[in-house]
Amino acid sequence: MNAATAFTPSLRQLRAFRAVFHLRKLSAAAEQLSITQSAVSVLIRQLEDGLGTRLFDRTTRSLRPTPAAAEAIAVAERILRDVDSLGAGLRDLGALRRGRVSVAVTPTLGEILLPAVVRRFTKQHPEIQVLVDDCSPEQFVSRVVGEHVDLGIGTPERAAADVDTRKLLGDTLAFVCRKDHPLAARRQVRWADLVRQPVITVRPGYGIRPLIDGAAAQAGVQLDVVNDVTFLSTALWMVECGLGGAVMPSAYALGSGRTGLAVRKLHAPVVSRDIYLVTKRGRSLSPAAQALAVVIEGELGRKNEHS
Repeated sequence: MNAATAFTPSLRQLRAFRAVFHLRKLSAAAEQLSITQSAVSVLIRQLEDGLGTRLFDRTTRSLRPTPAAAEAIAVAERILRDVDSLGAGLRDLGALRRGRVSVAVTPTLGEILLPAVVRRFTKQHPEIQVLVDDCSPEQFVSRVVGEHVDLGIGTPERAAADVDTRKLLGDTLAFVCRKDHPLAARRQVRWADLVRQPVITVRPGYGIRPLIDGAAAQAGVQLDVVNDVTFLSTALWMVECGLGGAVMPSAYALGSGRTGLAVRKLHAPVVSRDIYLVTKRGRSLSPAAQALAVVIEGELGRKNEHS
């Protein structure tokens, strides 16, 4: 391999070549590039030496491009256009003038937590597209770890060494009932109080059900589950219809906007169901993802203060 074959022109050399090709004078090229005339001369000479061919014939008054220069200019200009386009695109991404960000969230949490976040974020950054992956609870962590999304909002069902978590919102399991229910008048409801009460909750093995079954077993209670549902929204309208009380995270019940329901934190034991911002460990967030994380923490921080 000879030197010309191995040679890779620098961007400074290509820009000097383009300027001299069009302006025909070293002085004019130097003024356009904001460098000295001798610097332009050196860059052109380096480029010619590296390519092993003469690009300009020198005259007393100007530089005349050679046939080799006439062939090379199209390639040089294409490279410089691509580089300039790349730089502009990266600046736009950094300045949040374009791009997209994706977030994984379960349908339940998405319904109560994301509307305010998305409204605020899109108002601040209208050129950024927000993509929502409404996945099931068991898929939540894998969507983040597999880099299908930039970040996630939720409660990881298991500790994962390959994710980082930041607490967004404190939450606990609660008993939700109509305001005319016998337990609605109590300031504090224990798991033991649910004995012989018809209970509606999520289906076995899904989402929070293992937590519910574990807490009931710890309290020595056999729950009378009259309806297993897939979506907590289903449990809420069933409660409104008088089919029983429901066990669910308090954040969802309080965020549903159903004013006819009482939400009572369950005690003995209290079961935490805190909500986290989840990212893949060691993965840098894009500027758009970082901006969304700031909005998420701001919006949910206010919700936590008022809950």
